[in-house]
Amino acid sequence: MFKDSWALEADIQEANSSCVQFEPTTKMGRTNRSWITKDVNGNLKTDMSGQRGKWEGDKVDPAEASLLNKFIRRALVSSRHEVEVLQRDPTSPLFSVKTFEELRLKPELLKGVYNMGFNRPSMIQEKALPMMLAQPPQNLIAQSQSGTGKTAAFSLAMLSHVNPAHKWTQTLCIAPTYELALQIGQVIEQMGKFCPDIKLAYGIRGSKVERGRLLQEHIVVGTPGTILDWCNKFKVIEAKKITMFVLDEADVMIATQGHRDQSIRIHRQLTKDCQMLFFSATFEEAVWRFAKMIVPEPNIIRLRREEETLDTIKQFYVLCKSKEDKFSILCNLYGSMTVAQAMIFCHTREMASWLSANLTKEGHSVALLSGELTVMQRASIIERFRDGKEKVLVTTNVCSRGIDVEQVSLVVNFDLPVDMGGNADNDTYLHRIGRTGRFGRRGFAINMVDSEYGMDVIRQIEMHFDRRIPKLDTLNVEEIEKQLS
Repeated sequence: MFKDSWALEADIQEANSSCVQFEPTTKMGRTNRSWITKDVNGNLKTDMSGQRGKWEGDKVDPAEASLLNKFIRRALVSSRHEVEVLQRDPTSPLFSVKTFEELRLKPELLKGVYNMGFNRPSMIQEKALPMMLAQPPQNLIAQSQSGTGKTAAFSLAMLSHVNPAHKWTQTLCIAPTYELALQIGQVIEQMGKFCPDIKLAYGIRGSKVERGRLLQEHIVVGTPGTILDWCNKFKVIEAKKITMFVLDEADVMIATQGHRDQSIRIHRQLTKDCQMLFFSATFEEAVWRFAKMIVPEPNIIRLRREEETLDTIKQFYVLCKSKEDKFSILCNLYGSMTVAQAMIFCHTREMASWLSANLTKEGHSVALLSGELTVMQRASIIERFRDGKEKVLVTTNVCSRGIDVEQVSLVVNFDLPVDMGGNADNDTYLHRIGRTGRFGRRGFAINMVDSEYGMDVIRQIEMHFDRRIPKLDTLNVEEIEKQLS
């Protein structure tokens, strides 16, 4: 068998309990004063609605979003990102491949690739695989979102790297959670289905090893704590014999207490000749510092900034007087247009809960997603929404980035996105409305404005993106049908 019999002893309940759970992150702004704004009729109004409630939004953690995407993406997705390649040696010719045959893989591996349903390399695979498989070995730092074929790419590299005649661990991959390690291992198992002489072990909680007896498995996938114990405490892996080291989901790794230091301790035991492959969905400054510490003289593959092109999304704003008026207009709009599925963004959990409850009373099939849920709970809700079991997803900013559901044709900003200073949060706006208009389809984004302050936020957004957002007259049915056609 390709998989060791002891590899997956832990049951599902234990797996769920080990999942990284990020504490809900909230912020407060301007808590010691009331907000004085004007409504759409020019009347002054004081917002004492809970100086905390209005400005306490769910913060989007890039690492958390990355982990969530890892759970909910089970197939390759189309990407609008362009890949930028920075070579360690700029004079070296840049190779990319359009077919897996060009990689000159072993027949058994090529058969495994096609058996998994890969017909041609994805964008990240085109650029990364020639570097991963190059001789002499080359180090790589790569930015790649979940669902782009990155795991399959480094799994193929690990399988290609192994010499089955050597009965010791040669390639090592660490991931930040039990579940992610299992997912990676399952990809390796599938891809190596026709390579029975290559053995895999899982360095995860629940796996049993015999102290002092070196593993004979060629590939080990696991979490940092267990792998560190296997190297130092149980001495079943000889780190000096590792010739390929893969660190996956680095942004999640450094956000998880202890994992960063454990990863560095493992890395320090490897030889200078060990090939280093480093992957992260985000490249914040902390991730870059970590990468430079782990990977010497790397080639770098990163995503160019997402184009701020909104050509496939029609944007509008509607004037409202109160949250109740917003709700009434939302129901009328939903009844005036053909909507496959809709995502509605609120600034606070309280508003999201209120809106979800009222939409449910009106007979809509609604899912509610906010920051107090665990990552696994959120993944389950998004799966149900993606499968069409609920047609409307009411959420806070926790769902504004990276969640791709093709059927979403309408995004509503029930509350406009603002930063802690009360100014338009243009980045969040882009990510929110970018949940529609995916994969070249047409989408609609409707912004609800209930004050002069809200109109100022709209003007800031218009100025930032250099495009006008027209007003939608919700009392004119013919105009609605014309604009939303």
